[in-house]
Amino acid sequence: MPETILVTGAAGFIGFHLTKRLLDAGLTIVGVDNLNPYYDVRLKEDRLARLRGSPGFRFVRLDLADRDGMAALFAREKPARVVHLAAQAGVRYSLENPHAYVESNLVGFLHVLEGCRHHDVRHLVFASSSSVYGGNTRMPFSVHDNVDHPVSLYAATKKSNELMAHAYAALYGLPCTGLRFFTVYGPWGRPDMALFLFTRAILAGEPIDVYNHGRMQRDFTYIDDIVEGVSRILDRIPAPDPGWRGEAPDPATSFAPYRIFNIGNNAPVALTDFIAAIEAALGRKAVRNPLPLQPGDVPATYADVDDLTAAVGFKPSTPLAEGIGRFIRWYRDYYGA
Repeated sequence: MPETILVTGAAGFIGFHLTKRLLDAGLTIVGVDNLNPYYDVRLKEDRLARLRGSPGFRFVRLDLADRDGMAALFAREKPARVVHLAAQAGVRYSLENPHAYVESNLVGFLHVLEGCRHHDVRHLVFASSSSVYGGNTRMPFSVHDNVDHPVSLYAATKKSNELMAHAYAALYGLPCTGLRFFTVYGPWGRPDMALFLFTRAILAGEPIDVYNHGRMQRDFTYIDDIVEGVSRILDRIPAPDPGWRGEAPDPATSFAPYRIFNIGNNAPVALTDFIAAIEAALGRKAVRNPLPLQPGDVPATYADVDDLTAAVGFKPSTPLAEGIGRFIRWYRDYYGA
């Protein structure tokens, strides 16, 4: 029997694209998602509809916080590898509904770890976030720097995931790779993200909220580049680092089979330039509503991806204007805009 790969968050933005890529490669995928209403469920269902036609795909609707359901899932499917992308996302929403982040990102992740531990999963790849850098100001952000100053609960849960995974790697020899994603965008993207919000508002002739008065920078990373990186790292099972030393511990490696990587574009873009690229693609000007920096936000993100490049040859290649153009063509087609 071919090995099974379990992808959590398969109806989500990154999960959908990754699952499609793996299915196109002829792999067998079990996708898990609870289809929660954090954003438009119809969008999630339409993503799933594009996956269901593949003979190698099975979908299970399940909440990660369901302990018995998760245990039964692992016992039944016996995945060889797991890509854990499901999470309660959103920095600002974590200020409104903190309990959702504990239930999904902490309790849910524990159930994933337990399933991997008890069923001899060969590699767990899990989503972390650039938000873990929090109060860090040294650019570009390096996985070898300390990240103990989160500025949102969302970031704190993602840092916690890294610590929990390390504990399981150390205790049970579970190979774990954490990927810190940097502002992913593209077709089928999340409606709560800037590109989606700005496009919708500009087409409707409504003002867009521009935080920190536009003095923001983000390492915008196109979805196809992200999926290429995740696909490559899935095949690279981490081993203990023989050069790791407890007297000068490197946060990115370990004496256990554990690695952390940044996965981003390695080219931060000013928010004003990002908006200009959207305006150019739409052929319309935005009405801008300047606002202060929001609680939990950081002014800039910039990924040092040298480690990922060295490990798997990761080289993001999609220019911003091209990626935004692809998104807008998808948006117009999907919404008839």
